[in-house]
Amino acid sequence: MIPTQYSIHLVPLDTISGFEVRPGFYEINGATAIPGGVNFTIHSHGATSCELLLFRREIDEPFAILPFPEHYKVGNVYSMIVFKLHIEDFEYAYRLDGPYNPKKGLIFDKTKYLLDPYAKAVTGQSQWGVSHSRGQHYKARVVKDDFDWGKCKQPLIAMDELIIYEMHVRGFTIHPSSGVKFPGTFDGLLEKLPYLKELGVNVVELMPIFEFDETMEAREYNGKNLYNYWGYNTVSFFSPNTSYTASTEYNREGNELKKLIKTFNENGIEVFLDVVFNHTAEGNEKGPFFSFKGVDNNIYYLLTPEGFYYNFSGCGNTLNCNHPIVQQMILECMRYWVITYHIDGFRFDLASILGRNEDGSPMKQPPLLQSLAFDPILGNVKLIAEAWDAGGLYQVGSFPSWNRWAEWNGKYRDDIRRFLKGDDGLATAAAHRISGSPDLYDPNIRGANASVNFITCHDGFTLYDLYSYNEKHNEANGWENTDGTSDNYSWNCGVEGDTDNIEIIHLRKRMIKNACVTLLCSRGTPMFLAGDEFCNTQFGNNNPYCQDNEISWLDWSLLEKNREIFEFFKYMIQLRKSHEIIRHKCASCSIGFPDISYHGVTPWIEEFSYIDKYIGIMFAGKRIDQPEDDIIYLAINAYWEGLEITLPELPMGMSWYIVCNTYLEEQKKVRVGKTILAGERSVLVLIAQSNTSMQENIKSETL
Repeated sequence: MIPTQYSIHLVPLDTISGFEVRPGFYEINGATAIPGGVNFTIHSHGATSCELLLFRREIDEPFAILPFPEHYKVGNVYSMIVFKLHIEDFEYAYRLDGPYNPKKGLIFDKTKYLLDPYAKAVTGQSQWGVSHSRGQHYKARVVKDDFDWGKCKQPLIAMDELIIYEMHVRGFTIHPSSGVKFPGTFDGLLEKLPYLKELGVNVVELMPIFEFDETMEAREYNGKNLYNYWGYNTVSFFSPNTSYTASTEYNREGNELKKLIKTFNENGIEVFLDVVFNHTAEGNEKGPFFSFKGVDNNIYYLLTPEGFYYNFSGCGNTLNCNHPIVQQMILECMRYWVITYHIDGFRFDLASILGRNEDGSPMKQPPLLQSLAFDPILGNVKLIAEAWDAGGLYQVGSFPSWNRWAEWNGKYRDDIRRFLKGDDGLATAAAHRISGSPDLYDPNIRGANASVNFITCHDGFTLYDLYSYNEKHNEANGWENTDGTSDNYSWNCGVEGDTDNIEIIHLRKRMIKNACVTLLCSRGTPMFLAGDEFCNTQFGNNNPYCQDNEISWLDWSLLEKNREIFEFFKYMIQLRKSHEIIRHKCASCSIGFPDISYHGVTPWIEEFSYIDKYIGIMFAGKRIDQPEDDIIYLAINAYWEGLEITLPELPMGMSWYIVCNTYLEEQKKVRVGKTILAGERSVLVLIAQSNTSMQENIKSETL
C-alpha cells in the first residue's frame, strides 16, 4: 500500500499524452491505486524503452500510449504516477523495446503488448472455455483491495493434525448432481462447506487457481472439446482465476475467493494452494509471447547456450528460479497471497526445479528455497514440495528443507499401493512408510512433519479406479493412450472396469477401506483426493488434465450409492483425531511398550521376510490430556487367505478391542482375546485399554 501521508505532497510534474504524471514509487511493483491516481512500476534489465498502454474495457486498441521519460527510470526500474485515472475506467499493458539476439536469449519486440508480471487481475478470462479472441493480448486491471476480513484468525493447525483434501475448484461442483447454486465456482465450493465439515477434513488443497488460460492449446477429439483443465499453465502469478467466480468482479477480483477462505478459516478449515512456479504458459520457442519473454526472456527462463528453453517441467520452458530477479518475484508473490488472501499453505508443483541453478544443475542450498523457509511473513505457512521434476531430479527424502519444508512422499504412495495388493518384498518398506518414513526423513534432521502421505492425488488413478483397473485408459485424451504413467501399481480385483460380480464389488470396497485405514493410521500428514470417500471414478483415465467433462467432474450421485464408504472415511478421520499416538510420538507408555514396534503373525519381530504379506504396527504412549496410555495396534493382512494373529500380551486388567475391521461391513467395538482372525485382504485397528474404562464406550456403538 502507498503511505497516505505522502499523497499530500504528490503533484504532477509533467504531461504525457494528455495525462498529468510524475515519477512513481519505484519499490512497489505492479499497478497500485493511490489517492488521486495510479502508480505503475515495471522493471527490465535489458529493455531500452518502455511504454504504458491504456485501454477501454474489452477494447483491443489503446486509447492512450504513455512513453516513460528517460528520467523516470531509476536503475532498471520504470515508474510513473498517472493522475486523475480511475481504476474502473481502464485496462493496461506495456510495450518494451530492446536488443534482439535470440542466441543470447534477447527477443525484445516493441510491437508486442505485454502483461504486467505483477498484475493483480487479468482481463478477458472470466468466461470458462471462451477463447481469448480479441487478439493475442492479455491486459491487466488495477484491483482495489477493500475486502473486510474482520477479526478472522487463521486456524494455524499443527502439521500432524492436518487431513488434506485435494480438489479441483471447477470439477468439485460443476456436475449437475452437485446440487449447488453456483456450480464450478468458489461460491459453489463454499456451498459444500457443511459436507466438508461432516467428512472431517481440515484442509482443502486447491489445484491451480492462479490465472490460467484453459483454451490455450484447446482441441477437439471425438466430438469433445479438450482444454487445459487442470490449470498447470500459469498466465499470471499474482492474479486469481476469474473464471472460477460466480460473477464478474471488475476491479474487485479475488473477493469471492477471499470470502471462501475467510468462511473456511472461521470454520476451522485451512486453505492451501497448489502453485506452479516451475514454468509459465508462454511455452517454448513456438509458444505465445505475452509477458516474461518480452520483459527479460534471458532472466526469467533457463536457456541453453544456444538460447533455447530448457524443459525440466515437461511443459516447454523452465523458470530461472534462482536468479535474484525471479527469486524476488516469487517471494513477493508468496507474501502477497499470504497477506492479501490469508493463504495457510502452499504445495509447490515440480518443486525440484526451484532448486536448480541457472545452468540447470541441482544446488545443495538453493537460495530461493532457503529464502522461502526463513521469510518472516511466511513464518506460519506450510510449505510442501512435490520433490521431483520432469527432468529426472527425484529428491523424495532429500529435498533441501532447513527443517521447514514437507514433501509429497511419492515412495509412500508406491510402497503402500504395492504392499496392499500383495506384492512380494514390500513388508519392511510399508512398515517404514506407516511409521513416518524414518528411513527417508531422519527425525533428528527433518523433524516429525516432513512426510505428506498419500495413496491417490489428482495425478493418477482415483482410489476406486486403483482397484478397478490394471491398466490406464487414457484414449479420450487423444494421444492413443501414450500419455500418463504406466506404473500405477493398481489391481482390478479380477475384472477390468465396471462389473456386476458381487464378490468383486465387495472386494473392491474392502481394498478401498484398507487404503483408507492405512493412510489415516500412518505417521505424517495424510492427504487424499476429493471424491475418494464415495468411490468417484475417472473411468480408468490416470491423466485427465484435458477432460472438462464427466471423466474429471465429481459425480455426487455416487455419495448415496456408496454411503457406506463415506461413513467409513468419516469414522476413520475421527479415529485418527481421537488418538494422538497415531499422529506423533507421545510421552513414554507406562507399561513399557516402545513408541513404535513391528509385529508379524506372532508379536515382537525384528524384521519382515521377503514373502511376508502381514504387518502389525503398534503405537504406544501416554496421552497429554488423559491418565491412561494410548495404545493402537494396526493389523494389515495383504494375503489372499485369512491369518490367525497373536497379539502383544497386555498387563492384567487390560484387553484388546477391535474398533475397525474392513472385512466386516458393520464396525462394532469388540473385545478380543490373545488372538484374532485377520480375514483375507483386510485391515484391523485395535485399541488396548483397561476393561473398566472401555465398558462405557462399547454399548452397541456402530458406524
